[in-house]
Order: sequence, then structure tokens, then C-alpha cells
Amino acid sequence: MLPTALIITLQMEAKAAEHFTQLRKKHFPPERNWLDAHITLFHALPVACLDRVVQDAAAAADTTENFSLQVDRVQFLGAGVAYGMTSAKARGIRDTLATRWAELLGRQDANWPGRLHVTVQNKVPHQVARDLHAELARDFRPFDISAVGLQIWFYVGGPWQLAATLPFRDHRLDAIAQ
Repeated sequence: MLPTALIITLQMEAKAAEHFTQLRKKHFPPERNWLDAHITLFHALPVACLDRVVQDAAAAADTTENFSLQVDRVQFLGAGVAYGMTSAKARGIRDTLATRWAELLGRQDANWPGRLHVTVQNKVPHQVARDLHAELARDFRPFDISAVGLQIWFYVGGPWQLAATLPFRDHRLDAIAQ
């Protein structure tokens, strides 16, 4: 199957990605869980613009250092649960790219409400989601995770295929030093 869109995500540090991916494996319906945990910045950019998207995202990554996001809430999604997070830096990167790509944005990306999150459950009955939300919220304490880059994915009818990983400047330098 050919890709139908490009998806842009914020790459989390490995420890956070593993934590949220394990929650997805535990709580997401297995027949729908094709992905590891992710923080989506753009949902559907045109595949035909891949070169431009990679170039612009790489330029953003080249001038960005790793930064923190505060995981500050457990969100009830109606048919699922997510961990919500805030970061002025992440919003700034997203806003800069959205301005640059204004003519490429579909309705969902153009009207983005600015709520960053990692979905750990979706497409379940309302009460199942309510129960998980209550369980996760009961002992929840805000915590920070690090963003270490941008990733570009091909949407392929459900599953995603990685097109590019663009580490932030200091994450690249850390890898070179090792």
C-alpha cells in the first residue's frame, strides 16, 4: 500500500517512549495498536511535499536543543485516555512549522487546538475508558520528559512507516561524543 500522508511527531527520550508504549500495549485494543507511543504535531501533510517537509523539519531540529515537556494531566477522551503535556518550546516549533506549511495544512492541522498528548487507550467503550482514566488519575503526579527530535512518518492505511528521524542539535552532539 502506498503512503497517503505524512505525519510529524515529537520524538521522546527512550525512557519516556518505552513507558508510554508499555501503557499502550496494556490498554489499547491489540487489533488497533499498530504504533508505539507518540506525540503528534501534524496529522496529515501531503506525501508529494516530502522533500520540503524534511528540509523544513531538519532546519527546525538543527536550531533546537533537547527540552522538557511537563506531563501534567490524565485526559479522558471519551473512547480512550491520554496523558496531556505542556511545553512552550514544543508549541513554538509547531507554530513555526505551521506558518511555514500553511498552504499544506488540512482542516485538522490548521485548526489544531494546541493540546499535546500521548494516547494510551483509544477506540474502547466509554465505561472502559472512564475506568482507566479513574485508575491512572488516582495516583498521578506531574512529571517531565525530554523531547530529543522530530520524526516524519508515512501513513500507510493504519500502520506508519518511519521516513526520517531528525535529532535536535544537542542530542546529535551527544551521539557523536559517544
